[in-house]
Amino acid sequence: MRLPNTAHTSMPWRVHELTSDFTVEDVWAFRTPGAGPDDFPTMLAAMRAAGGFARQTWPVRFLFAFRWKLGALFGWDDPKAAVGARVASLHDRLPRDLRDAPRGGDSDDMPLKAVYELDTEAARELANRTVHTVMHLGWAQAANGDHELRMAVLVKPNGWFGRIYLAAIAPFRYVVVYPALTRQWERAWRDRNELALHRGKRGRR
Repeated sequence: MRLPNTAHTSMPWRVHELTSDFTVEDVWAFRTPGAGPDDFPTMLAAMRAAGGFARQTWPVRFLFAFRWKLGALFGWDDPKAAVGARVASLHDRLPRDLRDAPRGGDSDDMPLKAVYELDTEAARELANRTVHTVMHLGWAQAANGDHELRMAVLVKPNGWFGRIYLAAIAPFRYVVVYPALTRQWERAWRDRNELALHRGKRGRR
């Protein structure tokens, strides 16, 4: 479910300290029935156990594969344009009390790299020749009293081309990517106990 930008900007997230020069592009909510205020780590673990983009539906995998092909063709994803090259990582902006916080794990199927991970929020980032983007995950109370997962996408386009690029991909985000993420992440919450058990069995092999 799409939310107004204020659902992100009005919350006391630590990410605001790092992203004053970014624009809020999207805010999305994911239903987690019965969730309490301390369940954010449980939600993150369930999302990881459910798998990343590799377990998405074929339309999402096709879109991302097509995007990576275009990036390779036009040099959008050249390492010289990545975090730490074209732009500095948000990790370099972390205040002292956050620098020792866990960052969260990185994996090959997750193109966004971890910045930090706390008890109620986490942030990841990606940069290329089109944009520097941050995916922020936060844990907030919903209208029904449960807690829910909120995802905010923050962007800093790289010039006029970056702005055109963001406008061009917006329909695909709303029609294909976000609905697929909603199904995957909400199912991960519903199946969290079974996923945790399955993950534990794999770890003992």
